[in-house]
Amino acid sequence: MKFMLTAVTGINWGDEGKGRVIDLLAENADIVARYQGGNNAGHTVVTEKGKFILNLLPSGILHPEVTCVLGTGMVIDLEHLAGEMEAIEARGVKVEPENLKLSDKATISMPWHKVQDGLEEDRLAKKGGAFGSTRRGIAYAYSDKYRKKTLRLGDLLHLDEERTQNRLHMILDAKNMELAGCYHQEPMSYDALLNWCRQQAAYFAPFICDVGAFLQQAHDSGKRIVLEAQLGAMRDIDYGIFPFTSSSNTLAAYAPLGAGIPNCKLDHVVGVLKAYSTCVGAGPFAAENAMDEAWNEKLRKAGGEYGAATGRPRRVGPFDCVASRYGLQCQGADKIALTKLDVLSSMKQIPVITGYKLDGVEVPRFDTLSDLDRVQPVVTLLPGWNKDISSCRSWAELPKEAKAYVEFLEKQLGHEIQFVSTGAEREKFVLKGEWL
Repeated sequence: MKFMLTAVTGINWGDEGKGRVIDLLAENADIVARYQGGNNAGHTVVTEKGKFILNLLPSGILHPEVTCVLGTGMVIDLEHLAGEMEAIEARGVKVEPENLKLSDKATISMPWHKVQDGLEEDRLAKKGGAFGSTRRGIAYAYSDKYRKKTLRLGDLLHLDEERTQNRLHMILDAKNMELAGCYHQEPMSYDALLNWCRQQAAYFAPFICDVGAFLQQAHDSGKRIVLEAQLGAMRDIDYGIFPFTSSSNTLAAYAPLGAGIPNCKLDHVVGVLKAYSTCVGAGPFAAENAMDEAWNEKLRKAGGEYGAATGRPRRVGPFDCVASRYGLQCQGADKIALTKLDVLSSMKQIPVITGYKLDGVEVPRFDTLSDLDRVQPVVTLLPGWNKDISSCRSWAELPKEAKAYVEFLEKQLGHEIQFVSTGAEREKFVLKGEWL
């Protein structure tokens, strides 16, 4: 089975292990492209060179023969990107214009976006209403994109033109009014802004191109393209647990659009699930109330559940079938990867959330507009396998209890799971069904 145009997406709150899956698919891909978000999340990949945490660079960057793309739908913190590029180059990973291309239509996350993010989160925190932002300016970059008050990467190639400089003046005037009037900050100077832009242009100009034309030609010539999502369905700006979402569309339906080829249709959607539930940031998360905190902490330590981008301890809980059914519906996945099954290996009994109740009444489905803060999880206990599974290389080699756990999830979700990871390293996985 070929995967000519495949999106890899998160089914839940993010942090499902997409980087691991993308890294494996990249072995047979020609191009890996990010299509939304910024550096507010991280993908962790473990290779023979060690552990890599990637915030902006696609996971395919670890494969020298793969061309990586930062797509049109992204917001890009150029200073962060430069640091990320230099850090992995120091570890022997090639990052050159031949294998990294930045969309000229992608939005620049300007220096003031992080400032605004931090100031507003601090203000809300004093009132008990913080969103749990990563403070990396993502929401403000997207906000200014839709207000037409920021720059795109292609503008860096035209800084000497009057039209670009006029836009810079307009943007800076508006931003200084906001920061001075609302947050009492000192105004920024035009000369400093223009100089910052020139510095970014000097560094990134060789990488900036018409990514849409590049991807279209690759697609039309039969190249294998993987489109990489950030976060998961619950963080989608339209279909997630608003307002505790990201500021972009994390769903597979947006992937060709955000990458730069809106006329192309996906051949496959790989939905990634973790064998238990995790969440970084604020918002309703019923799974953390299913068991006591001692159980949660044991799971957190066993899984190393700390945010790849922020280092924050993740909120954890049992696998949530109710939320996962909703996420699968949103993503329209035809292939499912289940990660971190090995983390559950030491448990004598493994809880699974099979339903919600609200005021003693069963909740029929996951509804982002309902009172998710108050739902009580309904838990089913399954027998554990109490055995290390990291050496298993086939479905048949897994303990019968581990196979029963996966099959129970399949029945609850109404969907076959084809890929199961049994350890963090690249080679530690088993295939259960027809994979890509």
